[in-house]
Amino acid sequence: MILPIHIYNSKILKTKTKEIDKNFKALSELIKNMFETMYSANGVGLAAPQVGLPIRLFIIDSYQLKNNIPKIIGIKQAFINPLIVNYSEEENIDTESCLSLPNLKLTIKRKNWITINYFDENFNFKKETFYDYEARIIQHEYDHLEGILIIDKINPIEKKLINLKLNYIARGKIKPNYKYIIKK
Repeated sequence: MILPIHIYNSKILKTKTKEIDKNFKALSELIKNMFETMYSANGVGLAAPQVGLPIRLFIIDSYQLKNNIPKIIGIKQAFINPLIVNYSEEENIDTESCLSLPNLKLTIKRKNWITINYFDENFNFKKETFYDYEARIIQHEYDHLEGILIIDKINPIEKKLINLKLNYIARGKIKPNYKYIIKK
């Protein structure tokens, strides 16, 4: 089932999320629905707050980028209760977009690699290091679990420059081509 994606200015997007356990009701169905929602919106990642749930869960599928970005390994994974435990000092800058900020692309600085502890969809504990674009996607989705959007990572001058566009998004004047919800 395709879920509506919460758009900029929805309070859930600024909410710090809570951990879940393996008894979380209908977890596998939720993960399946999140993948379906992400694919229908042409995304490569989706966090639970974006579909209205204040829980520590996100999904990614970087296989979709393999044809365009040679460095992509290709990962399709759910991350439950993730915690970034280490990261590189080195950073890189690249363009990012966000399903909760339709039609907006921003240049964002991210760590080159990260090590993350998490549980997979079967609640198996994992500790893995991710690099390059996969690390970027994971950091983006992880930020959602902390109530951080990409617009929180730009300087105030840049934010002023996109303020009109943010107002349009918040008022529903920019309509994405996927199921969405604007909730204050």
